[in-house]
Amino acid sequence: MSRVSAFGNPFFLGFEDLEQLLERTASHANEGYPPYNIEHIGARQIRISLAIAGFKSNDLAITVDSNQLIISGKLSHDQNDKNYLHRGIAARQFMRKFILADGMEVTDAFLEHGLLHIDLERPEPKSSKRSIPIRG
Repeated sequence: MSRVSAFGNPFFLGFEDLEQLLERTASHANEGYPPYNIEHIGARQIRISLAIAGFKSNDLAITVDSNQLIISGKLSHDQNDKNYLHRGIAARQFMRKFILADGMEVTDAFLEHGLLHIDLERPEPKSSKRSIPIRG
């Protein structure tokens, strides 16, 4: 049985990639680690904050690839040499992905009090209204 897509409608011209984007986003929706917040910090600015206690800046990587923000972390030092009575702080490697709208730019990234903050900025929208001449 074939699946019916809302993007099969003839009014959605040029949106072929959007369905793949939505599927890719849905596949990452149930990731639980590390926990994160997303907040507005200005009219056109957004901050993503990830709780990553125990990670240092050299344990982390932030990349943007095809409108996808990828944040990954892997502890460089070995935690297995410690003798824990209780281990409740997660120290496992992770990869968290976010889909960025066209034009979104990463403007800053910094660690503060066990949180990794990543600032994003959305550019001002440009007017796209124009007249099209008719030949003939």
